[in-house]
Amino acid sequence: MFDVIGFGALNLDKVYIVNRIAGAGEESFIKGYLESCGGSAANTVVALAKLGLSTGYIGKVAEDREGRLLLNDFRENLVDVRGVAVAGEGRSGVVMAFVDAEGERALYVDPGVNDTLTRGEIDIGYASSTKLIHLTSFVGDAPLRAQIELLEDLGDEITVSLDPGEIYARKGEAIRPLIEEADILLLNEVETRILTGLEYEQGAERLLRLGPEMVVVKLGSRGCYATDGRQSLHVEAFKTRVVDTTGAGDAFNAGFIYGVLRGLSLLESLRLACFTASKCIGEAGARRGLPTRRGVEAFLKGQHGED
Repeated sequence: MFDVIGFGALNLDKVYIVNRIAGAGEESFIKGYLESCGGSAANTVVALAKLGLSTGYIGKVAEDREGRLLLNDFRENLVDVRGVAVAGEGRSGVVMAFVDAEGERALYVDPGVNDTLTRGEIDIGYASSTKLIHLTSFVGDAPLRAQIELLEDLGDEITVSLDPGEIYARKGEAIRPLIEEADILLLNEVETRILTGLEYEQGAERLLRLGPEMVVVKLGSRGCYATDGRQSLHVEAFKTRVVDTTGAGDAFNAGFIYGVLRGLSLLESLRLACFTASKCIGEAGARRGLPTRRGVEAFLKGQHGED
């Protein structure tokens, strides 16, 4: 039995540090480069594994250099990879990220074999062996259908969290089955507006009525907002030096999910989520700054005023 299984695209992040993010017809120059393993759900699951939770993954890679790096990184972080399909041909997913001096970014996604994943490649026994399944987006429609079909097959006893990202948010009604099945909906202000046409507070209320037990809206440097129908809360972000915002939302998700599985209150879970996000953005890449279990437990003790 796993604590969390992630289900989303797997990508190797190729991060270019630039003097500024160029607009159409403009030029900028590259100051540095690094590679890191990524994918939204993958980042969240690795963060949770670092916090001591038992984790697995459902996704797809190819038999290439990028695929080997993605699988080896999971293994090094103690994430079970038996749910990851390996394609005999094609290329693994890649994201090209351009990050400026303020930590802002622009992303270009090459999905590769991510978008060929189907429900037939997913073992229902594996997917059922978890307390919580965390879903994030794919570019194509085939893996979206696989996610919808899998949730139809899973029992109600498994908690479902969903971070649609902007790619899924722009699919509109196509992701409604996922939202209706989600217990926890995690999204940002832009995605909330895309899905509802409303500002985040009113948008969160509308999304809550579709089925989730709680809706959490990430507001970047302004913190976050959440509602569960009984209470609505704003929590401020932690003041920290920003190196790279890549993966900040995924780290936030990990902190929140960890809090939920620990039985923390909504407020405590939100504060923990802001803490994990603040640690992430202090380092380049989506995973270098992720806190350990010791760091998170020390933070929780401090929040409770314990010695």
